[in-house]
Amino acid sequence: MSKLDNLMQLDGALAAFDFSCSGELQDSKIADGAEIENDVLDMVCHVCVANGAIATMQARGWEKMTQMEGFYPIQGFSLIGFEWTVIVSDSIGVIIDNDKVDYDATYAILES
Repeated sequence: MSKLDNLMQLDGALAAFDFSCSGELQDSKIADGAEIENDVLDMVCHVCVANGAIATMQARGWEKMTQMEGFYPIQGFSLIGFEWTVIVSDSIGVIIDNDKVDYDATYAILES
């Protein structure tokens, strides 16, 4: 079973996706009845790349300014919206309904 299939097994999963380093949607799985289309996922992928770049810049800057370590490299992040949350690690992400999101279970799959 692929990682996207595993992510879609999470309670509340609406879509799972894989993207290139430039933000192009490579592959996706969308739950039946989810009001999400590949055009939306393509935009989400670009948002993930942009936010990953910003988070990396902030983590590296924080380490240099404070001499504290452990913030870089960025291993994953979440973008929380009004109805659903996007959770990303590397180039794979999942969109989960906010009422059912389980961050620990999601990151366990993403990091496997």
